[in-house]
Amino acid sequence: MHVDEAIQSRRSVRRFLSTPVAQKVIRHILQVASRAPSGNNIQPWRVHAVCGEPLQALCRDVLQAASEAAEQHRPEYEYYPSQWVEPYLERRRQNGFALYEVLGIDRRDLQRREQQMLRNYSFFDAPVGLLVTLDRRLNTGSYMDLGMFIQNILVAARGQGLHTCAQAAFAPFHAVVRRHLPLCEDDLLVCGIALGYEDTQAPENRLLTGRQPVEEFASFHGFDAAAERMC
Repeated sequence: MHVDEAIQSRRSVRRFLSTPVAQKVIRHILQVASRAPSGNNIQPWRVHAVCGEPLQALCRDVLQAASEAAEQHRPEYEYYPSQWVEPYLERRRQNGFALYEVLGIDRRDLQRREQQMLRNYSFFDAPVGLLVTLDRRLNTGSYMDLGMFIQNILVAARGQGLHTCAQAAFAPFHAVVRRHLPLCEDDLLVCGIALGYEDTQAPENRLLTGRQPVEEFASFHGFDAAAERMC
């Protein structure tokens, strides 16, 4: 698979088949992803890959915490802004509305919306869950490094015919995750990643989110028009 195809076919899959993924495939994906750049090559990432009964036990406890006492669990970093502004607020709303529409969930049906949100904590039925951490002693630049590493995981998974869903939804439940995985004291839980084979029959997997055209987010300076035509 050409890298362009891997990037463009990557999307957030929200229902997976139960088909197992071999450990050697996961190791290959992580090895490829580890070529991500990082400032001074410090490589600040750490990954816990979980499957089988350990995964089921983890999901049961996180789901219980999310269902019964979500307000008692807070992430150790802020992913979203405390005050939304445009155009980001509208993009966020449209993303949520589009997902509910393909699932046939009315915007006012709070119960079904809650049920869909809670599916995060089963890794959307994926056979493998990755928990990604960052050393909390590092600074903001390392979040950029980690983001490039995570993107590499998502793209490398496509190269193996797999799909993913990056899930910051796990971040508030770091205390629960610590009961199941050997996170160090300095490990800050950044996100989970669902990894597996896409259920192509699931309506939610038909959702393809849009992107702004290049003209909306980029400007070009100093390019010679004549030279551009010769390329």
